[in-house]
Amino acid sequence: MKKITVIGLGAGELAQLSLGTYQVLKKADPLFLRTEKHPVIDELKNESFKYTSFDAEYEKHERFEDVYRSIVDILLAQLDNQQEITYAVPGHPLVAEETVQLLLKEGKERDIDVEIQGGQSFLDPMFNALQIDPIDGCQIVDGTQLKRDQIQIRQHIIICQVYDAFIASEVKLTLMDLLPDDYEVKVATAVGTSMESIITCPLYELDRVTELNNLTAVYVPPVKTEEFLYQDFQKLREVIATLRGPDGCPWDQEQTHETLKPFLLEEAYEVLEAIDEQDDDHLVEELGDVLLQVMLHAQIGEDDGWFTIDDVICSITEKMIRRHPHVFSGQNAIDAAEVVANWEEIKRKEKSEEKRVSILDGIPKSLPALLKAFELQKKAAKVGFDWEDAAPMWMKLQEEISEFFSELKVNNTEKMKKEFGDILFVLINLARYYKINPEEALHMTNKKFSSRFQVIEDELTKQGLTFSDVTLEQLDEIWEKSKEEYQ
Repeated sequence: MKKITVIGLGAGELAQLSLGTYQVLKKADPLFLRTEKHPVIDELKNESFKYTSFDAEYEKHERFEDVYRSIVDILLAQLDNQQEITYAVPGHPLVAEETVQLLLKEGKERDIDVEIQGGQSFLDPMFNALQIDPIDGCQIVDGTQLKRDQIQIRQHIIICQVYDAFIASEVKLTLMDLLPDDYEVKVATAVGTSMESIITCPLYELDRVTELNNLTAVYVPPVKTEEFLYQDFQKLREVIATLRGPDGCPWDQEQTHETLKPFLLEEAYEVLEAIDEQDDDHLVEELGDVLLQVMLHAQIGEDDGWFTIDDVICSITEKMIRRHPHVFSGQNAIDAAEVVANWEEIKRKEKSEEKRVSILDGIPKSLPALLKAFELQKKAAKVGFDWEDAAPMWMKLQEEISEFFSELKVNNTEKMKKEFGDILFVLINLARYYKINPEEALHMTNKKFSSRFQVIEDELTKQGLTFSDVTLEQLDEIWEKSKEEYQ
């Protein structure tokens, strides 16, 4: 069986290397190094030490993933002509070494023996230098692949492989999304060696520290200041749980799913208002209010022992993946129309499993009447119960208006109400045909009416008049002028 022996060079100097590891390095032929930039290698160069370094690979590729892939490919190619090779990496082979993980994976697939030998990782001397206990919660992440969503600012964070100012800058920008610009961090280089250096600096100066090399790691202390946690989702959960808890707010404690219903509706409409205003700050605030309603409902569910916010998140995540096979399952979608068609087909299959009696089932009973009519027509149209063009709809509208006037002549109030509803229903059908959302259209008209009416109020105020002082004709004249300002 072919074999690759992977040796860890440790986190320190040659004196800290075990005798066994030293002897393996001296006898290894051929010996490959991920990088020769290491204190142990610097000292071994004085002992007629032969090796091949992969430092040149870092210059050939723009991404670290490509560098590591290339190194592994070269190592595996060497086994075509040799039975065994030795590969040495800084620190411990199983700590922050992507090439070793790739070798282990490829070794299993190709029946190659990958043997891991020793080498102290940088973590022990790092814990010692920083005087921290990882049992309190410690996150170790790769600076070359740092992602905002993976960072846990309540824990000790050690960011390794901060090789240079470019990586330091990327790390800085990522952290500044979560922490204040002047949050203090530590830059630790060559910990555990005679060249050890630990520099404390504000976050915004991280990429200006001069001592950055392949032995550099950045330490971010756990966040203790409450205000810094305000954008943390777990903090929001804690706040809502506290409000509903024994020492919380009496109003929040009394709420139920039923009592919160009007607030959710109100907040949803305020979001729509913020969107219409094109005011991002207002939209952020109103979306937060909607999220508050979701969190309160979830907390009530958790208090009652039925569900938690985790169940809510799991449900929508699973649904989005299930209903987007063109994104998550390799299926293809030509355009947005096909996406909608696929969505509805998947949704139809899901609903069929719920044993619904009618095609019209599934529309919320609490929807406003205008929106409910719109949704009823959409569902009926999906099975072909719909006009193909607008002409018969306009004829139907004339018919319904005529029937309304017939009832008006005899002053049949109840039937007038019914016929007026029929008129509205046809108008909604026409809006749907012309791809107009009737709720949005009416909302625009309401807004326009409010603006124009306020012009009348302002004009009367300027003239020192009230509505009782003027005739309808005079009001109509001001109204017509207001139309020039608000089309």
